[in-house]
Amino acid sequence: MDILKKLQEEFNLKPFQVQNTVELIDAGNTIPFIARYRKEATGSLDDQVLRELNDRLSYLRNMDETREKIKASIEEQGALTDELIEAIENAVTLTELDDIYRPYKKKRKTRASVAKEKGLEPLADIIYEQAPTCPEPIALAEEYINAESGVETAQDALQGAMDIIAEKISDDADIRKRMRFVCSAHGVLTVKGAKEDLDVYEMYADYKESVAKIADHRILAINRGEKEDFLKVSVDFDKDKAMFIIAKNHIKEGSPATDTVKAAADDAYSRLIFPSIEREIRAELTDRASESAIKVFSTNLKQLLMQPPLKDKITLGLDPGYRTGCKVAVVDGTGKVLDTGVIYPVPPKNDIENAKIIIKALVKKHNVEVFAIGNGTASHETEVFAADVIKELDTGVSYMVVSEAGASVYSASKLAAEEFPDYDVSLRSAVSIARRLQDPLAELVKIEPKAIGVGQYQHDMPQNRLSSALDGVVENCVNSVGVDLNTASVQLLSHVAGLGPAVAKNVVSYREENGRFENRKQLLKVAKLGPKAFEQCAGFLRIIDGKNALDNTGVHPESYEACEKLLKLCDLTQKDLNTEAMKNISQKAEEKGINNLAEELGVGVPTLTDIIKELERPGRDPRDELPAPLLRKDIMSMEDLKTGMELTGTVRNVIDFGAFIDIGVHQDGLVHISQITNRFIKHPSEVLKVGDIVKVWVLGVDSAKKRISLTMRKDKLNEN
Repeated sequence: MDILKKLQEEFNLKPFQVQNTVELIDAGNTIPFIARYRKEATGSLDDQVLRELNDRLSYLRNMDETREKIKASIEEQGALTDELIEAIENAVTLTELDDIYRPYKKKRKTRASVAKEKGLEPLADIIYEQAPTCPEPIALAEEYINAESGVETAQDALQGAMDIIAEKISDDADIRKRMRFVCSAHGVLTVKGAKEDLDVYEMYADYKESVAKIADHRILAINRGEKEDFLKVSVDFDKDKAMFIIAKNHIKEGSPATDTVKAAADDAYSRLIFPSIEREIRAELTDRASESAIKVFSTNLKQLLMQPPLKDKITLGLDPGYRTGCKVAVVDGTGKVLDTGVIYPVPPKNDIENAKIIIKALVKKHNVEVFAIGNGTASHETEVFAADVIKELDTGVSYMVVSEAGASVYSASKLAAEEFPDYDVSLRSAVSIARRLQDPLAELVKIEPKAIGVGQYQHDMPQNRLSSALDGVVENCVNSVGVDLNTASVQLLSHVAGLGPAVAKNVVSYREENGRFENRKQLLKVAKLGPKAFEQCAGFLRIIDGKNALDNTGVHPESYEACEKLLKLCDLTQKDLNTEAMKNISQKAEEKGINNLAEELGVGVPTLTDIIKELERPGRDPRDELPAPLLRKDIMSMEDLKTGMELTGTVRNVIDFGAFIDIGVHQDGLVHISQITNRFIKHPSEVLKVGDIVKVWVLGVDSAKKRISLTMRKDKLNEN
């Protein structure tokens, strides 16, 4: 297979884009580096396309290796023909290759292999030929009775021959391919309840849906119900259609042997082909649903990590709890812990007055500007308490409820113990909650991505695939924002292109031993950080107030010379960075002609464009361009909600069938996909993303089940 041509066709790319991208990947370049600093080579392909192309490249190369192994194995058996070679070369999936190889695989003991050992293959061949002059099969079978081989009767011989024919039909790659196609197109997924009380799976008690049309989130729900023994699941398909397909390839009418071959074909379908096809269809459905869910998870995670930080805000973190109390931590604008404590404002102690005294004292002592409240156990009661304190303080303090997902994982980790050896687990959680509001990206990189909780059915997906996809998202976010080389944690640095955990530790160790980095070139003195790693990571690391002002930009050191020339041509210097004069560089470059300027500087137009953007806004954080987090000063309860009430909320999670919105009542409300917009959309992510601030209206409230139905379509209120 011409892999490059295949990738070009599948991704609708130009030959140079594929050729250069593959060469860059093979040379050990990271995806963020290729996406950001090799735009001329790739035609400005973005991070997502590059990752998908890389995944597909690996799959196709694996296929090519499998092709060669299959050809070598069949050739060893002396059975490789031109026809087989052509079929192997034309196979487009690993499943098709497996179908072709099936007859030549070393099989474990089967009914057919046992029959062959008994010498019944010649009988099977005669019967399968279905010649018009063929004697009755039972009469033929008389000649193969052999007590020593375990063939006691003619019926034994005939059954053995039929087993061989059934396996021969089952091994027909063309039959399997066609059967897989028609079953996928016309099969029906049938679900039955396995217990009287089906709990959350009640809607699937007696459920049927076309295999071709079933939604991904339903596939995952059904799979989980089956795994938990609540449901029994099967694929139904019209057997007559299947037998018609088999008959076209294997049945010859008009022979005394025809009925025997038909019976063997029936056995092949019922015992060998359909169970296998059913497993494959279920596996394909699960793979499809998992990939879809992983994409949703990845999208949500990216949007969560890229939430705008609350920079330089002194924050008080509250980790709510009942019996053990509410843990408190105050951190300064850089995330440094200033104070900690424990209060008991909720049952069973209800020591509200003392709790207020402690919080007010902390606010005044440290000039706290915002509260971050974890959304776990006792969150609502703590939120009520915090809102009361804020009213009494009347100093402009506001609060936000922050997702605790993964906080307990972090606080109990070895990493947290190293970072806060003197604090217990719950105090570490309070610190993490405060920092999550200050800088979601810097704090959440410390937690395994799948523990962050912005997906659905994450525990039911292939964990390696999920981890790989989510790690890619984290890497992309970290590198698109950039990392302060002199303050970043090991965890944040480990996601920088070209570094990894071991080298990230060495960077921090060097910093601790030698003091702050003054320029990017010093990175080359870090143990195990050689020229290749430097090339990959340097552009994503920032040095604030360093010796070279360009070190605080996304300009790569390899482009410094071109950058200096550009400044000179525009009558500017590094001293003009962050001044009004530098804001005119784009206009000056346009006047000189971007194409001419790029040629004169010896760089491509995309690189020149990026350099100009960086010079206009050095140290730019792309998150600053997003709407600020929605802070609150007061609180409502579910009892306060009335149908038709207009509210402003924050999108917390986007899933296949809708989105969950935080409207400030502790319980997130659901906007069903049909309530998001008045136009047709395939997925809520077409309109909403995690962190969006949206206007919603209350459709209904079920206090008993703690469910809130919302709409973003005001026109729907009249229908309710």
